[in-house]
Amino acid sequence: MLTIWRKAAQFDPHRAQVSAWIYQIARNRQIDIARKENRPMPEELKEAPETEPDADQILGLEQEAGLLRHALAALKPEQREIIEKAYLGELTHHEISAQTGLPLGTIKSRIRLGLDRLRHELKDLKK
Repeated sequence: MLTIWRKAAQFDPHRAQVSAWIYQIARNRQIDIARKENRPMPEELKEAPETEPDADQILGLEQEAGLLRHALAALKPEQREIIEKAYLGELTHHEISAQTGLPLGTIKSRIRLGLDRLRHELKDLKK
């Protein structure tokens, strides 16, 4: 009922009846709850303590890290800054918005565009 009260200004009697509008709000709320409950939680990866990476693995990781650094450097500075804050600084979109003073939509757009560019730059890494 609180959601209906908050969204009352969005009701348009020319588009639907009140009952259909309320039903749609309740239906969307139930879908959101079901999706949230069924979201799989990632398992924590554990590496066996006795195994040490061999030289090939170390070299491969260093090369991939170098390619990632190069791809990040190729991004526009505003995209790189936001992506670094989100993924390396582990900040939420809201925290980045509060820090930078940029609108949330701008933050999300810069992350999306930057990740698309990174995917394009690093497409050869996929095996």
